[in-house]
Amino acid sequence: MAADLGELLVPYMPTIRVPRTGDRVFRSECAFSYDSPESDGGLYVCMNTFLGFGREHVERHYRKTGQSVYMHLKRTAREVSSPEPGPDLELSHDLHGDDFEYEDEAKLVIFPDHYEIPLPNIEELPALVSECVTIACDAVLNAASAYKHHEPDSWEEEIQVSKHARSLRQQDSGVRIPPSGWRCSKCEMRENLWLNLTDGSVLCGRWFFDGSGGNGHALEHYRETSFPLAVKLDTITPDRADVYSFDEEEAVLDPHISEHLAHFGIDILQMQRNGHTENHAQSRASEWEVVQEAGLKLKSVYGSGYTGIRNLGNSCYLSTTMQVLFSIPEFQRAYVGNLQRIFDYSPLDPSQDFATQMAKLGHGLLSGQYSKPPAKSELIEQVMREEHKLQPKGISPKMFKALVSRGHPEFSSSRQQDAQEFFLHVVNLVERNSAASENPSDVFRFLVEERVQCCQTRKVRYAQRVDYLMQLPAPIEAATNREELLAYEARRKDAEENMMAPPESVRARIPFTACLQAFTEPENVPDFWSSALQAKSAGVKTSRFASFPECLVVQIKKFTFGEDWVPKKLNISIDVPDFLDLSRLRATGLQAGEEELPDLTPPIVIPEDARAPEIDESSVMQLAEMGFPLEACRKAVYYTGNMGAEMAFNWIIAHMEEPDFAEPLPVPSYAEPELLRTSAASPLDNQPPEESISILTSMGFPRQQAIRALKGSNNNLERALDWIFTHPDLEDDSEAMSDAGDTEPNDHAFSNANLHSDSTPSPDQDASGPRIKDGPGRYELFAFISHMGESTMSGHYVCHIKKEGRWVIYNDHKVCLSERPPKDLGYMYFYRRLSSC
Repeated sequence: MAADLGELLVPYMPTIRVPRTGDRVFRSECAFSYDSPESDGGLYVCMNTFLGFGREHVERHYRKTGQSVYMHLKRTAREVSSPEPGPDLELSHDLHGDDFEYEDEAKLVIFPDHYEIPLPNIEELPALVSECVTIACDAVLNAASAYKHHEPDSWEEEIQVSKHARSLRQQDSGVRIPPSGWRCSKCEMRENLWLNLTDGSVLCGRWFFDGSGGNGHALEHYRETSFPLAVKLDTITPDRADVYSFDEEEAVLDPHISEHLAHFGIDILQMQRNGHTENHAQSRASEWEVVQEAGLKLKSVYGSGYTGIRNLGNSCYLSTTMQVLFSIPEFQRAYVGNLQRIFDYSPLDPSQDFATQMAKLGHGLLSGQYSKPPAKSELIEQVMREEHKLQPKGISPKMFKALVSRGHPEFSSSRQQDAQEFFLHVVNLVERNSAASENPSDVFRFLVEERVQCCQTRKVRYAQRVDYLMQLPAPIEAATNREELLAYEARRKDAEENMMAPPESVRARIPFTACLQAFTEPENVPDFWSSALQAKSAGVKTSRFASFPECLVVQIKKFTFGEDWVPKKLNISIDVPDFLDLSRLRATGLQAGEEELPDLTPPIVIPEDARAPEIDESSVMQLAEMGFPLEACRKAVYYTGNMGAEMAFNWIIAHMEEPDFAEPLPVPSYAEPELLRTSAASPLDNQPPEESISILTSMGFPRQQAIRALKGSNNNLERALDWIFTHPDLEDDSEAMSDAGDTEPNDHAFSNANLHSDSTPSPDQDASGPRIKDGPGRYELFAFISHMGESTMSGHYVCHIKKEGRWVIYNDHKVCLSERPPKDLGYMYFYRRLSSC
């Protein structure tokens, strides 16, 4: 029999490969579905391309590629009482620390006749066949995560459990960590603080732990004590916490984190009632409790459209956004409605095709295949045994996250991100990948009319641009409980000065009408240059809807920046209506009696001091001694603003693959001002300030991308960062510039997802203009996304979607009927145009 099997394999030996450096082996997820080795049909891994396929899709790959040999992986799980894994078993943990052992079965399958060869039998094959096939199979079975291999410096499939987690011994020192007011015990720092899980020391980290500052006292403490694990204090939530192992030198998982934190008085389960890192009294419901509808016996729902998404580690911003998008008929039709066509015409590597992965995600959410209620017998068994069996809990979109976050400095990380920024990022990807097909993001697109008036001459200019969401300010001064807020602020300051526990928080209640009123008010334009006066003057700007979209996305501006640039969240409640009429915000265009500003650009100002910038030669020599090219070292020091060798070293690491890395430094010259004056087309054609470019390049962004971002945001550093995040892969030839001669984009009125003015064609425009679905401005609320926590960099997102006349809450993998949808605490609201209009 072995000889027969060997003869079967011989014709296919040239197609069986051993994974090489750079190959990604997908042995945990199908490229077209969410089948895995745990699925009923198992997973088939192509022994040539190393792509994984479920039973339903492996035939398609065979027909398209002709590859015949696949490794069939099947995994079964059973709960164990012993915490220690056996020599042949892999141990895994769920969120609550329960243990399951996995038994793996692997065999080779030859298509199209489905001949099966169990891997233990390979040794019985002829020697030449056995040796080659065994090496290839072992390499596939032991390959690293496909996502970790593909993006070694960013997001990976999962963080590993620390080897110290189970055996960690904590000292009984009586240390109790307060819910706020943390400081480094050695240098009084208040940010980037780490709690050592052995002795309870609170110490600052190094600046590169998360991009913030620190003096390295947490690391020094480890070197003195060898206490290995620490948790970042501002990342503790009811679901997780960021844990770092100094010994293993990487971020790790701690399955017993709740016990380890409880040792120091931090009860993460209590946080579900009290809110993130706050210790408020229970007389007022906290944000965590209200948004997640905690304490209510919510009924789980299953089936089509009720599939949850597993949290991959701070991925709830992605989950909530995609749940809402695939509740919209246009997205369902574009991807799920065209599923077979998209799959049949997908490229040879479907894991890298945006349409394929969108169709896969949409089908996973809408098919009901991954949302089935447990059998009654299983429920009875669980009740009798008082334990939970391992069951599928939603889908795990690892492949989708890896694709849409590729090359993005924020979304490719494992940190929490802003759902609004991710929404715009996905819309951008949909736009770029829908050139020859239906574009579902058309439902969000609308035109904004910006009217700028010179206060001195009273002349005006009108311009239009494309946008995708409306940002509403939240005026605290309009709160209906203002006296209560003032009294709370006085108590809070008194408690802080006297080192007392903070008082019960008071949430500002702001009328929605006040938010709309603040939106409509004119805004001063800083550094306004009046073309009528040919000089700087006072200017005001108003924004209105030149068209109304089919689906209107409204973002409440809850997040602000403190003086330390740390995002902070307003504690507000807004009575957002179910029905919204914005007809009065329709743009009117140039009115009778209004006179337009002349279409002139400001003069180019040439600096009087045009000397070449000084470069810290000592930093240059430090870098050159490390072996880097001298010219590259000079550029690194120059572009990081002479901020030292360490910052310049980071610039070198981020730019060493660029073709001009070792070219001489191109210092801007002002020797020919007349040439510059005549060649300039607009004020944004000028080179942005070098110090602004240096700040962005020191963060790791390419120099050309930094220049484009600053040009596209009128040299506003904060908006340039937003521009980079919403244009991560924009090519050089697609650079677009705003006509900012008289105005500056307004980040208080609309999102500025697209900063194109009417004088520059938008990528969304063809010869007849942008694709706009205009109509009446009357809407009905159908979904909203809520955020819990202190900033967009931490906390948790959930979404509520109205389906079949009832509200449903999506909280990661949990999908339930909502009892009290917290519409007043939402962050992003999704409205649909009323069909009766």
